[in-house]
Amino acid sequence: MHPFRAAVEARDLDAVEALLAEDVVFTSPVAFKPYPGKPITAAILRGVLRVFEDFEYIREIGDPDGRDHAFVFTATVNGRRLTGCDFLHFDEDGKIDDFMVMVRPLSAAQALADAMNAQFEQISREAVAGAAADHGAA
Repeated sequence: MHPFRAAVEARDLDAVEALLAEDVVFTSPVAFKPYPGKPITAAILRGVLRVFEDFEYIREIGDPDGRDHAFVFTATVNGRRLTGCDFLHFDEDGKIDDFMVMVRPLSAAQALADAMNAQFEQISREAVAGAAADHGAA
């Protein structure tokens, strides 16, 4: 099992964050523009795990020695069952530098958008706190 999948399934958000590159770019299934940077990506992932119910990876696709991996998952958001996929690219150091998520069907994507919008203030606070912590550690 890939370390990313193991960390998510264990809900070990510190381990997930440790796998993110500082310059990671997160592309959401429900937002138009990508989110650059580790603090906001980590905060979004924390928010997602708060809104997903019954989250489970059902398939892992990728060359074990390659830098591109796809993780197919199922979850429920506000009563809507969804299927999605995390598409990850890993840099030369083994850190995630590109993180794109796609989900279906549309009704579940809309439920996810609504649930994440409700998390926006907390996500913003966590991102600012994460950036400050990273800046203070530098």
